[in-house]
Amino acid sequence: MEPHTRPSAQAAPPIVSTGRLPVPERVAAAMYAAHERFRDVAEGRVADYIPALARMPRQLFGLCVAGVAGQAYARGDADVAFSIQSISKAFVFALVADALGGDAVRASIGVNATGLPFNSVMAIELNADHTMNGMVNAGAIATTSLAPGDTPVEKWRFVQDGLSRFAGRALEIDPEVHESEATTNQRNQGIAHLLRGYGRMYCDPDVAVDVYTRQCALTISCRDLAVMGATLANGGVNPVTKRGVVSEASARQTLAVMATAGMYEQSGHWLFEIGLPGKSGVGGGIVTIAPGKGGLGTFSPPLDNAGNSVRGKLATRFLSDALGLNLLASKPQA
Repeated sequence: MEPHTRPSAQAAPPIVSTGRLPVPERVAAAMYAAHERFRDVAEGRVADYIPALARMPRQLFGLCVAGVAGQAYARGDADVAFSIQSISKAFVFALVADALGGDAVRASIGVNATGLPFNSVMAIELNADHTMNGMVNAGAIATTSLAPGDTPVEKWRFVQDGLSRFAGRALEIDPEVHESEATTNQRNQGIAHLLRGYGRMYCDPDVAVDVYTRQCALTISCRDLAVMGATLANGGVNPVTKRGVVSEASARQTLAVMATAGMYEQSGHWLFEIGLPGKSGVGGGIVTIAPGKGGLGTFSPPLDNAGNSVRGKLATRFLSDALGLNLLASKPQA
């Protein structure tokens, strides 16, 4: 028997094993196949509670994969502008977790899935701690309330600058989307004031809702989404600008919450079928992350009953299989 050896006083560096994207030709072929296969799918309804969203042509369909080495593969309407909406929740969660620490954000916001719709008030009442997670409206508004800054302007600057660093370019608000949402966000205002009553709102609730509404109205493209996702896949470093946006720990923690709650009450189905962290928005976008490999952005306005893009879901499932992205997949060794 070998004698017992004493471990080194200096801890070995952590091992991270995530693989890589397939060769470029295979990625490009899979992207082409996904776009051809699903572009004529007719199911779903375009969100109509915001005039700017209701006017988006339902035939629009874009795909983009961005790798952690900075490469990108796009098909269809990958550069059409649309509002980020709830996808912003994931990236603001990462920014706030990076600023305050993941444990502090978990204690203040919560990380468990609710199993209820994204704007549920009942979920707040049913949870004994009255915490949510950063992917549903209540948790997202509370997360935004934690954004550093003593004034609304400072909090907004933190959010806008941070999301722009994720995208690798300056992001601006769509004025029409913002105005429409600002005049119809009474439910979010009610959620924020309810959270304040339970001690789960960390600035003036009206300020938090205003900043949250602004962040949802930022304009992005499918290509931006892929780069933002690739930044989380790359340990928090933007693969295009090579600038660090959040820490490795903050990126990892964000992906964990996205995996369990990013697709609302369909999160279990999403993980079962696709095996990757994802986040959707009613603007028609979905961002999906393959850690260590890259980010996938999809855009198509028609949504299912849970507010997720129909074509985006189909394309993401296809590409997860075709490119070997599913984190839960394995093969028996010979």
